Amino acid sequence: MIRLSDVLELRVRYSETDQMGTFYNSRALEWFECGRTELMRRRLGMSYAALEARGVFLPLVEAHLDFQGGARYDDLLVISSTVEVSGRAKLRFEVLVSHAESRKAVVCGYTVHAFTDRQGKPIRPPAWFTQLLAKAADNVAAAAGATGGVSPETSRLS
Repeated sequence: MIRLSDVLELRVRYSETDQMGTFYNSRALEWFECGRTELMRRRLGMSYAALEARGVFLPLVEAHLDFQGGARYDDLLVISSTVEVSGRAKLRFEVLVSHAESRKAVVCGYTVHAFTDRQGKPIRPPAWFTQLLAKAADNVAAAAGATGGVSPETSRLS
């Protein structure tokens, strides 16, 4: 099974907090999206826009979140995302959002996305997409072997 991972740093913005001073719960899904889109861009070398330009869409069909702690304005968070093919026509993204310094968990969960065409009809992953996944997994394995298993480079969105 092919699994790809990526790590992204993100700072909690003021607009993401609520009256209680912590992040508003719906923001977690937005953070999941940040991790997901950067994983695709950095590990597959393809943006969502490029995927859609080729007629492939990944609508959200399932989401699960476990809220485990708070995050306040200006906290630096780490979003760790992993993707794998789920079944015959879906991608599953596992996500953990934690504090960068303490590694204390804020929220974890997953999202499942179906492959569809422009009309929303379910399709199997195109061969070119599964080849991209396989190539990316090979590149990660080769890089880990060359660096003694060092984790992926971290990017930052502030």
